[in-house]
Amino acid sequence: MILKSDFDTFLQEIRPTKSMRDQMITGHQTLRDRLNAEEDLKPVLVSDFLQGSYRRHTAVRPKGDKRSDVDIIVVTKLHEKEYAPKDALALFEPFLDKYYKGKWRRQGRSFGIEMSNVDLDVVPTSAPAEQEYGILRSDAVTSDTDIVEAQDWRLNRSWLALNNRSRADAMVLLERAAGEAEWQAQPLRIPDRDANKWDDTHPLEQIRWTRDKNSRCNGHFVNIVKSIKWWRLEHYSETARPNGFPLERLIGEHCPNSIESVADGVVKTLEAIVSSYAVLVLTKGKPRLPDYGVPSHDVFDRITGEDFCTFYDQVKDGAVLSRRALDSDDRTESGNLWRQMFGTKFPEPPSNGSDKRGGFTPPTGPAAPGSGRFA
Repeated sequence: MILKSDFDTFLQEIRPTKSMRDQMITGHQTLRDRLNAEEDLKPVLVSDFLQGSYRRHTAVRPKGDKRSDVDIIVVTKLHEKEYAPKDALALFEPFLDKYYKGKWRRQGRSFGIEMSNVDLDVVPTSAPAEQEYGILRSDAVTSDTDIVEAQDWRLNRSWLALNNRSRADAMVLLERAAGEAEWQAQPLRIPDRDANKWDDTHPLEQIRWTRDKNSRCNGHFVNIVKSIKWWRLEHYSETARPNGFPLERLIGEHCPNSIESVADGVVKTLEAIVSSYAVLVLTKGKPRLPDYGVPSHDVFDRITGEDFCTFYDQVKDGAVLSRRALDSDDRTESGNLWRQMFGTKFPEPPSNGSDKRGGFTPPTGPAAPGSGRFA
């Protein structure tokens, strides 16, 4: 059974709480304000913006002692011919010592900042082409809102962030944004300290692709991603690979379009993964999945064949269990099977048994406009 109302409750339960979201907002806004006010860095800064699951609306609530995390891209004017990766990164260390002493650490391509309730990942870039400065400073790039909060988001200069729509010309600009072609963003370049080279990355294309896929899936894709992420967290190690964006990329590869429910999308995505790689795992192989906007970058590069084969066996189990839950026409049985799949965050079903409703759960009260669908 689809159990829409139960899935709505479940999705609300696995999203970061309001307190967590408030802490993430405070953490990244404070850091960005400090960056832009730092006199020593002002001459080399172009823009900063959010990337990752926070911006794509695919983040789930951390489990145990884990903290929520926010990824921040810092676009600079640093030219690769003048700055080696380690030298570009070193420019930010005095700033980090000034505001986050004892809380930050060097990472291969970024800085990690460990706050009491949130982790911040700061990723500097090299200089883009000067003609791209304008769009990189626009609301379309720098807005804090995710792709579900701002469902009309367009990657062009006319689009306005939600907090700027009190402007007298807001309606005119938004109408223009809806009709304008989107900016064909170029990859940004981030420093790889360990390999001593600059690498391509395309976070804006990841955001745009997710927005378009979510639309093709009737708004269900981001919730399918969250559901499968939570299933992994519930049953397997926090660090079990693939996780994070590689897992999200794999789900995007196999989630069918025109999905009518989250339940249906979870089942069909897991079954598609099982079907697609049945032969590959016989040779202990793994797929190659190019990053959105950077075809030369395989997001599965750091995942071993052994990792993938272990994951594949887990997906087979999840596909069988979720299919049983979806196909059951008994309200209690179906709810218990989904609860077995997703754990105690999924609502406990009624115990009256054999309550057959063909997948339809009657409403318990008047519908609230805009509620539930994008939980």
